[in-house]
Amino acid sequence: MVKLNSKLLKGVLALELAGVFGAYLLYYRMDSSQDFRHTMNRRFPSVLEVYYKSNEWAGIQGIRERDALTWEMKKN
Repeated sequence: MVKLNSKLLKGVLALELAGVFGAYLLYYRMDSSQDFRHTMNRRFPSVLEVYYKSNEWAGIQGIRERDALTWEMKKN
């Protein structure tokens, strides 16, 4: 029984670490590439909204506006 609990705890911990690492990689990719943010805007706009909100909450302003301006200029 103790061995099963230990294995289960290790499995849950591994999943948590994978999730945190995956979220960090996604944030890093969005933070470093405006083209990737544009792709995220088309495919997963709610995820991009979380990215914008987290940056605004951290005091980093203007990313959303800069992206919108660039994408609008590319359209025309």
